[in-house]
Amino acid sequence: MTQESLKKTAAEEAVKYVDDGQIVGLGTGSTIRFVMANLARRIREGLNIRGVATSFETARLAKDAGIPLLAEDEVWAIDVTLDGADQVDPHLNMIKGGGGALLKEKIVAAASMRFVVVVDESKRVPVLGGSFPLPIEVVPFGWRTVAKRVERLGCTVTPRRKDGNLYVTESGHYILDLTFSKIEAPAILEAELEKIPGVVCSGLFIGRADIVVVATSQGIVTLTRP
Repeated sequence: MTQESLKKTAAEEAVKYVDDGQIVGLGTGSTIRFVMANLARRIREGLNIRGVATSFETARLAKDAGIPLLAEDEVWAIDVTLDGADQVDPHLNMIKGGGGALLKEKIVAAASMRFVVVVDESKRVPVLGGSFPLPIEVVPFGWRTVAKRVERLGCTVTPRRKDGNLYVTESGHYILDLTFSKIEAPAILEAELEKIPGVVCSGLFIGRADIVVVATSQGIVTLTRP
């Protein structure tokens, strides 16, 4: 099976966790496009939900699917959030933010009663880091100084760029991509990064995933947090 077909299979399984009348957090990324397509199908069949989008792109997909969105400044009571991940370790710790929406995704995940992660088997790793950089979102003011402080944690820091310019998130921040050979203590690293002034949030999602739906060439594997 191709990676795209695996994503489609995982998305079909993940939307089963959405029930009628719920408020649903809607993640960002390539796998979520398949999730949105499946939600659109269920809405045509009579499903009634409202959503909270984690990016402008997801908001557009929600509109196309017929999902009304709650205002960004509301107090949300999110029943379930569906989102992807860039890496997932055996303890269901994750790296997210490859698509640049890590801050909004983390806010929505924290506001959710159930956080369901949708991935294909290529995203499962024995330890975080290595082949995939860890993104952090930082304020523009003093970002080079912040980057120097972050380097002391034992990583290589690369400012993310787009079209030759520094990448700017929807919240007006920059993203620094951190390369670690491996992240052996992700919870400690998450805390260390997020206490540095200027770091808004990291792409480490520790202890947040309740369910991880993994599409493999042998079928669906469902992992749950103890």
